[in-house]
Amino acid sequence: MSGLIVLLVSAAALALIGAYVVFRYAGQLGLLKDRNHRSSHVQPTPNGGGLGIVIASTVAGVWLAWGQSQALAAPIVFAVPLALVGLLDDIRHLSARVRLGVQVAVCTGLLIALGTVPEIVVGNVVLGGLVLSGVVLLTGVWWINLFNFMDGIDGIAGAQAVFMLLAGAALTAWGNPDAMASPLWVLMLCIVAATVGFLLMNWPPAKIFMGDTGSTWLGFMIFALALLTVQSGWLSYAVWLALGAVFVTDATVTLLTRMALGERWYEAHCHHAYQRLARRWQGERNAGHRSVTLLVAMVNLLWLAPMAWACMQWPQWIPGLVILAYAPLVMGTLALGAGKPE
Repeated sequence: MSGLIVLLVSAAALALIGAYVVFRYAGQLGLLKDRNHRSSHVQPTPNGGGLGIVIASTVAGVWLAWGQSQALAAPIVFAVPLALVGLLDDIRHLSARVRLGVQVAVCTGLLIALGTVPEIVVGNVVLGGLVLSGVVLLTGVWWINLFNFMDGIDGIAGAQAVFMLLAGAALTAWGNPDAMASPLWVLMLCIVAATVGFLLMNWPPAKIFMGDTGSTWLGFMIFALALLTVQSGWLSYAVWLALGAVFVTDATVTLLTRMALGERWYEAHCHHAYQRLARRWQGERNAGHRSVTLLVAMVNLLWLAPMAWACMQWPQWIPGLVILAYAPLVMGTLALGAGKPE
């Protein structure tokens, strides 16, 4: 236990140091983010602080995978080019074609490395084989992008990553206590610790942003670790679908609304429900950011974590439980006017 504590503290400290170095030299590195039409801030703010999370978690992952778990090698290796492309995008904007191409490539590589993914069974319908692989590939690419889209106010993406991975680790320990000895389980906690270290500088009012460097890397790692837990038989697809419901709902409803309205849905914008709510609650020192991030945390802890647990406890009711988890979020997102121009 003492070794685990040292590892977690080290990951948090390294992520904090990495974020501080980027903060200190953001101007020289080309990572000082000016305000634009998507911004939720008034002043230019250093970007790319998620590099601290990437470095700390990668070091921990390599240490855990070395001679202990080959299964961890694939996500760690494939996440590196994604972080590098994110860093280049933070420094100078890259085309969507380049970013999407890398995302498809790393998700495809991950699926090939993992081999067969568990089938999805809903009633008499069984989804597996190449069809399931295609669905999982599209889901992974969409999740990486929506996680990036949702990183638009202080603390929200970091807090979401902490919640999902910590809840996933807790539910795994509850259902499979032996999993706590697995390097995979420990890596989930290491990423949580690294993200907490970064949040010390990203909590509202943020001194530095995560940037695509961190958001795309975190999105991919959450996706990869979720697949590994499903493949290991610890958790189900439904559990992760419930844990990510806030981000999935806001990003998806916003996209579909913009498409329905004939908006240029592929362009950056600030019309997500969480951004609209942050502006509505905005006060001094980014009070709106803090309030929305805390609201999302409360929804996650008080509504979605119990729903994820229920999916484990009563698997025969999974379809209804997932619908129940998402229904109030969809209604709330629509009520806030997600995707509509102001």
